[in-house]
Amino acid sequence: MTKPRPCGCKGCRTCLICETQYGADKIKLQLELDKSKGYVYCPLCNKAYKGWDIDLNKQHPNHEGDSIDYPGVYILLDFLSEEEEEIFMKNIDDMPWDISQSGRRKQNFGPKTNFKKKKVVSGKFDGFPAFSKFIQNRFDNVPLLKDYQVIEQCSLEYDPSKGASIDPHIDDCWIWGERIVTVNCLSDSVLTMTPFDGSLSKYNLFCAEQYPPVVNSDGTVNTHETLNCVNGRMTIEATQPVNKMDVIVRIPMPRRSLLVIYGEPRYHWEHCVLREDITSRRVCIAYREFTPPYLQGGEYEKIGDDVREKAMLFWDHKTKFEDHERRIEDN
Repeated sequence: MTKPRPCGCKGCRTCLICETQYGADKIKLQLELDKSKGYVYCPLCNKAYKGWDIDLNKQHPNHEGDSIDYPGVYILLDFLSEEEEEIFMKNIDDMPWDISQSGRRKQNFGPKTNFKKKKVVSGKFDGFPAFSKFIQNRFDNVPLLKDYQVIEQCSLEYDPSKGASIDPHIDDCWIWGERIVTVNCLSDSVLTMTPFDGSLSKYNLFCAEQYPPVVNSDGTVNTHETLNCVNGRMTIEATQPVNKMDVIVRIPMPRRSLLVIYGEPRYHWEHCVLREDITSRRVCIAYREFTPPYLQGGEYEKIGDDVREKAMLFWDHKTKFEDHERRIEDN
């Protein structure tokens, strides 16, 4: 039962298919969240207000109850237009999907990584589909994403009929940099944040002790040229919350919006997408950057350069996959 199942799930990761057809309901991760501890982040106020359910149109600006500061979150509404989203999604669905865990499907473009051995090679990575280039270009208009060099782009599909979700986690800190970027398509959803107080060995968090923050406390961004020479507190220390809070923060991910997580929420909070928050098909495009050791002046700059060279390439997806299918038929 803990081995990979036909639906793509393995271990304690489950979806509605393996829970109902393969008996995986017995090993399903039981996530018990106290909704009375919930706070809802408002992207228009940059504060989180007491509550659980999200309806920005009704809640803002008439918020009720206590509020807390929750730095390290940036949401840009209407990052994509309706027309851009429609064309973008049509192109995405022209490409093949791979099954993933917890009821998801994925399309992944990036280097081959081994998180346990801390090894990365470009492998078969040959860049990104050309129809997605305009999104990466648009990052240049977001000050918080100054010098953001995309080295992985991953499309993730969440299907409510499969009970799609993603369990609480922190993105690996050995290879993926501070700014975690997501573009949300097709439907609204929610990112649920819970405080993490575990070992620094988990998620390779200890690696974040080796380099300074990318985003300073005043919101300015350190350039790649100076990042490996910056003196001062390391990332884990610099992003420590002033006051640890026993709360759950619900971050809205409106349709066609851009979300950036950095600083404290990046390193000290686990994030998840609950099954209950997937009400219709949702596709998010996740972007990752390198950590400082793989940037200019870093210990592994040459490896980073090899991956970044591949990341500058963009190809026509129709030609690429038509050629691939033709080779399969010929064989």
